[in-house]
Amino acid sequence: MTAQKSAAIVLAAGLGTRMKSALPKVLHPVAGRAMVLHLLDRLDELSFDRKIVVTGRDAQEVTRAVAPVPTAIQDPPLGTAHAVLAARDEMAGFDGDVLILFGDTPLMTRKTLETMLDARRGPGNPAIVVLGFRPDDPGQYGRLVTGSDGALEAIVEWRDANPDQRNIPVCNAGIMAVDGKHLFELLDAVGNDNAKEEYYLTDIVAIARAGGLTCAVTEVADEREVMGVNARAELAIAEAVMQERLRDAAMANGATLTDPSTVYFNFDTVLGSDVTVGPNVVFGPGVTVGNNVEIRAFCHFEGADISDGAIIGPFARLRPGARIGIDAHIGNFVEIKAALIETGAKVNHLSYVGDARVGAGANVGAGTITCNYDGFFKSHTDIGAGAFIGSNTALVAPVSVGDGAIIGAGSVITTDVPANALAVERNDQKHLDGWAVEYRSRKSAEKNKKKG
Repeated sequence: MTAQKSAAIVLAAGLGTRMKSALPKVLHPVAGRAMVLHLLDRLDELSFDRKIVVTGRDAQEVTRAVAPVPTAIQDPPLGTAHAVLAARDEMAGFDGDVLILFGDTPLMTRKTLETMLDARRGPGNPAIVVLGFRPDDPGQYGRLVTGSDGALEAIVEWRDANPDQRNIPVCNAGIMAVDGKHLFELLDAVGNDNAKEEYYLTDIVAIARAGGLTCAVTEVADEREVMGVNARAELAIAEAVMQERLRDAAMANGATLTDPSTVYFNFDTVLGSDVTVGPNVVFGPGVTVGNNVEIRAFCHFEGADISDGAIIGPFARLRPGARIGIDAHIGNFVEIKAALIETGAKVNHLSYVGDARVGAGANVGAGTITCNYDGFFKSHTDIGAGAFIGSNTALVAPVSVGDGAIIGAGSVITTDVPANALAVERNDQKHLDGWAVEYRSRKSAEKNKKKG
């Protein structure tokens, strides 16, 4: 893309009634990020000089979400051309190229945005470039009518198209790149003589051509990229496409996904090199994975940092604040929350470690829990380096276990354990010789009596 000035106006004032949600449509997440923010991320990659989001009257949530990008309010909503006009004050004095986009199209790519701007600045200096696509089922989309020279002559809505025009395979995506020197004079000329009495952005093509300006078309390769998300079913399609992209990117960057279609990423997931991810793994927000990590099947992560060489799972859950050290092992049905598991430590079976530190090389036995919450406050458990925590131990926080200490299985530890000490907390074991024989005899007799 050249150094010429560029701006973007993102239309996000739609009510989204088909979503049947109190959440504004453009804030519904795809791969953990609001749709409109995906689009703004792509714009950030291209260093636009200005960005403006047009919202509706009661869209304070959108305004907060897109900040510091400024917003303009369309009130009342009177069509797409009217929505762009709402950005006039924010665009004052700007004469570069202007992309007009929709906040419910989270799948737009940087490449397509660059292609549109390059076309606007290309041969013929077109005042307007309209993005087209070729859907498998053109249905009732508007058609892009071009002349023998390839220039755009008209956008014809399905209801107004003749049979020849309805056979045109290139449909209107609604997205435009416009020469900023002409944008607002074209918009001011748009009328509302139509059934809905609205001002349609598509009308600027006819107005531009009537004024002797050239218009052009550029096409997107994948129709899914320009899909507007208006209902929950379309949101699911967008999620599937985004997940496909994220999986492809992960594998291209050196990760092995043994069953890619069952792995779900968040938009901000970071994987190192030579990471292996088993089936049915879900990455929530804020997860970073180092190099040479093995993630086994059926794990769920959120807000976690996993260091090089760690082995996680299967069936492990890492909650926010989990920090897994180099070569540490987190095994099946283990939950870690707000805890540091240091280098080489192992928590391999059926355990909960929360608000804690597990020192380097320590081993936490099966069924161990850190009792970190008393109903009012969270407290910390500190397990020293090389400590051994026996199975089925409850560590009642706040408590510390010194380096090298050993905790006997089945203990409830309520006071600090010194380094290299043995701590055992359980009743003495008792034997009643012959009791089992007498018990079985008595119960058998009771059973036979009931049968009789």
